[in-house]
Amino acid sequence: MGWFKRIKEGIKTPTQGKKETPEGLWYQCPKCGKVVASEDHKETLWVCEGCSHHERINAKEYFHVIFDNDKYTEIAPNIYSGDPLNFTDTKKYVTRLEDSILKTGVNDAATSAFGKIEGIDIVVVAMNFNFIGGSMGSVVGEKISRAIDHSLKYHKPLIIISKSGGARMMEAAFSLMQMAKTSAKLTLLAKQKIPYISLMTDPTTGGVTASFAMLGDVNIAEPGALIGFAGPRVVKETIKKDLPKGFQTAEFVLDHGFLDYIVERKNLKAKIAQTIKLFLN
Repeated sequence: MGWFKRIKEGIKTPTQGKKETPEGLWYQCPKCGKVVASEDHKETLWVCEGCSHHERINAKEYFHVIFDNDKYTEIAPNIYSGDPLNFTDTKKYVTRLEDSILKTGVNDAATSAFGKIEGIDIVVVAMNFNFIGGSMGSVVGEKISRAIDHSLKYHKPLIIISKSGGARMMEAAFSLMQMAKTSAKLTLLAKQKIPYISLMTDPTTGGVTASFAMLGDVNIAEPGALIGFAGPRVVKETIKKDLPKGFQTAEFVLDHGFLDYIVERKNLKAKIAQTIKLFLN
């Protein structure tokens, strides 16, 4: 009589009067499939306890991880992208911007702020991947530029947390010029001997990798992050060869000398603070 219980693993029976679960209440790891309450997932800093998969998070969450007591002051919060080319693809660029602002609650793909990490004054720029794929347009370049200006004025260390699909095609050359702009600005930091730490998260690609992301005094990454210029599929099609296992993961990039170390998110604050103290001492 127990056949209807469907005890055997993998057999599921739909129940009558199924109750709707509020959206966002649970989190399922895309790597191992483990399901946990969203609040518990937040407590582990959005890292899966089962397989250590680091979920993509945005500036607000990184600020929560890094800044003491979650206190910080945003730099240049009211900058918005223009539409210099009157660009249209599947929709108008201005419409895409408006939709992204409403959906994400941020003005663009980067947010910059200053605060303290273990009592040390720092400036942090973090990218928002959910805003048009974290693409780098004029506003991202300007946010980074003004953050660097703040670092220069007050002689405070800079951290940039990259998470981007690359340059924003809707702004064409205006976007590409941000590579030169941000790189030139970072040179001013180097001349003043102000530390710059670059943290690369999943994914860090395109023009961001080709500019400020790889120019840190110390380059670090989260485990498993995709880091590269073109994606693996594009590289494979170009060179017509199979790629090595783990190609363009943070671990692969570390093994080939382009990273200084990989750090888990739970250790991120302590490790960055330790690195800054080494510079300041």
